[in-house]
Amino acid sequence: MKNQEVSPVCGSCLTRHKTVFRHLFSEDINNIMSEKSCNYYKRGNIIFSEGNRGTGIFCVHKGIIKMFKTGVDGKEQIIRFAKPGHIIGYRSILSNEPACTTAKAIEDAILCFIPAKTLINLVHKNPDFSMELIKLSCKELGDANKFILDIAQKSVRERLAEVLLLLKETFGLDENSTLQVALTREELANIVGTATESVIRLLSEFKADKLIELNGRHIKLLNIPKIYKISNIY
Repeated sequence: MKNQEVSPVCGSCLTRHKTVFRHLFSEDINNIMSEKSCNYYKRGNIIFSEGNRGTGIFCVHKGIIKMFKTGVDGKEQIIRFAKPGHIIGYRSILSNEPACTTAKAIEDAILCFIPAKTLINLVHKNPDFSMELIKLSCKELGDANKFILDIAQKSVRERLAEVLLLLKETFGLDENSTLQVALTREELANIVGTATESVIRLLSEFKADKLIELNGRHIKLLNIPKIYKISNIY
């Protein structure tokens, strides 16, 4: 369930310089502030669902969101994660199509909702903003193409190693070299594209090989060069 939150001030948002909104003028920022709303989502809350038509986009102010598709058997395939500064739901607005993924909070989150008409007005008005959206779309398409190639050509062991490196790149490590995101074994399996049992077995193998250390949902990376070698990333 979402709860109404006091809207963060866009002009002083600490993540704005990392987002597509960094090229906006003061007038545009003021327009967004007057038209947006902000909501709090608990872990497990759905932000929007695959197949539904959106009425706007979401900018993540706090928390982590997973984007996934659901297979015919009900199994999730996680496509990507959104963290503070990321926007979600924009492609269905620009293409005027139903959402192709579901967005779900994996930790308590605060998201700002920007109506579709506000986004479209910015696209028409600000070429730099439009270019940022194009670059973002191209990056996500490239990531999707790479994922398809990995699924087809890499072993589950290689894909798990690559996922650990992806999580490191996306969320970073703390001072103890522990990933700064805590995922369930099922969520890890849903990124890798395999059964939960396979991920549990491989994590145990990685631990036995002193590549990682496990503490509940937290994973500490002990030998990053070796993990790179296993991942077969070029």
